[in-house]
Amino acid sequence: MTKTIGILTGGGDVPGLNPCIKAVVTSALEEGYRVFGITRGWAGLLQYDPDEPSTHGDNVRNLERKDVRTVDRTGGTFLHTSRTNPSNMHPEKVPDFLKNSKWGKPIDEKGTMDYTSHVINNIERLGIDVLVPIGGDDTLSFAVRLHKEGVPILAIPKTMDNDVYGTDYCIGFSTAVTRSVDFITSIRSTAGSHERIAVVELFGRNSGETSLISAYLAFVDRAVISEVPFNVDKLAKFLLDDKSNNPSRYAIMTISEGATFEGGGVVDSGKVDMFGHRKLGGIGLVLAEVIRDRTGEDVLYQQLAYLMRSGAPDSLDRMVATCYGHLAVQLIKNEETGKMVVLSDGRYTSVPVEIVTADRKRIDVDKFYDARNYRPKIQQYIGMPMFLR
Repeated sequence: MTKTIGILTGGGDVPGLNPCIKAVVTSALEEGYRVFGITRGWAGLLQYDPDEPSTHGDNVRNLERKDVRTVDRTGGTFLHTSRTNPSNMHPEKVPDFLKNSKWGKPIDEKGTMDYTSHVINNIERLGIDVLVPIGGDDTLSFAVRLHKEGVPILAIPKTMDNDVYGTDYCIGFSTAVTRSVDFITSIRSTAGSHERIAVVELFGRNSGETSLISAYLAFVDRAVISEVPFNVDKLAKFLLDDKSNNPSRYAIMTISEGATFEGGGVVDSGKVDMFGHRKLGGIGLVLAEVIRDRTGEDVLYQQLAYLMRSGAPDSLDRMVATCYGHLAVQLIKNEETGKMVVLSDGRYTSVPVEIVTADRKRIDVDKFYDARNYRPKIQQYIGMPMFLR
């Protein structure tokens, strides 16, 4: 039976999205399916007006082999992305044709609206039989909503934080760690030349896995993660000792953007987005200034931020992204929707898509972290999967 598949990417870009899209498209076309690429994540389905052709080409496009032939050679997503949440639209973000339409359901007194019914109508009008969203827990939480409303979903997890619940691995994680380790290794030359303490801030809102694994692989002196609030005086003393004991006279540490001081909150800024988040970042700078003030040491602060997820994917992300894409189409062929493709204990499989919203994925501190000394510490290697989950 001929099917029409819709594919989109939402949330932050990561390396591996384009190879995944290519795998879905090529595999689907081999099965005789049609594929629509939906641009800018959920925004494409929100901004598509079925009765206005001028909105069609910019939001939904037919994908053929020629459209994906070379996309796997670059990072990011050629379908573009956004953090749009159709179920929580602020008035200023609503397309003009939807304002005062029958499709909006009021949520609160601020004028926030739920346009899920409009998205579902567009999916039906486009003849999409299965929707393949590639995203993190925010993007996939709306996929869960659609699934509960009866839309056939086959989800693919991506986020360099590796924090989608229900899978051991998310597209983008390996490249983010690889980039982080490379930058940490490079920054040692400056830290050592100037005899400084270096504070390297990495992405990681709820999960400190990028900080922990990057620190583990780069052999940094200390690592602060999102899961464990830290005592700045104790950390500063550790770093002074690390510097004193280093023949090159420097110390280096990593810190998750979502980390917190003991008794304090996260460092964020800007407006709350459609998924209820403010932009994180700056905890490393605050920490660097506090350490400088309390120790008199010269502190180097480096926020890696978007550099972690820029550029082409490494081989592992290419492998997982490609396999996730092909697996998704295999499940669609077998009429197995309402699923998310995952890696579990090193094996490809699938789980019910609802698992995404069942809990938050966080580091098992007792297994993988020395919270007293702010260091990675693997308690047991025998029997552990490759990614130490």
